[in-house]
Amino acid sequence: MDFIDKILHFFIYKVFRLKLSEGKYVALVEFVKFGIVGLSNTFISYIIYLLVLFACDKANFMVKYDYLLATIISFILSVLWSFYWNKKLVFKLEGDFKTTLLALVKTYISYSFTGLFLSSVLAVLWVEVLGISKVLAPILNLLISVPVNFLLNKFWAFKKG
Repeated sequence: MDFIDKILHFFIYKVFRLKLSEGKYVALVEFVKFGIVGLSNTFISYIIYLLVLFACDKANFMVKYDYLLATIISFILSVLWSFYWNKKLVFKLEGDFKTTLLALVKTYISYSFTGLFLSSVLAVLWVEVLGISKVLAPILNLLISVPVNFLLNKFWAFKKG
């Protein structure tokens, strides 16, 4: 049991006094760890985005489209960051190079689906169809895209066996 597992075990059983089966406990811990990795991913993505903008500005490179370059680079590197930590901390994938590479490709596909496609469709639903604020729409997206992304990663990208 690692440090994060110990903290989660304490909160789940001692603080919140939940009575969970072993399977539900493992799933909850995985989901919480996935959320922690996701938060760190968001932070890393934004830092990379800002660094690329800064570098483009200093180098006078692609100034008109610097935000697009920053978006692409931050997406590529932040998904790689998420993959690494989900592989080590959340889903604990072990295997040969082929297994790891396949999981990495599937991770990029799942993040592309939830981060680009699903979030865009949901944004149109929230804003255009339901009249919800553009400011609130991305937060609502997270309520759907994070669990969907977790399930895609757990049962597809990092599927064991």
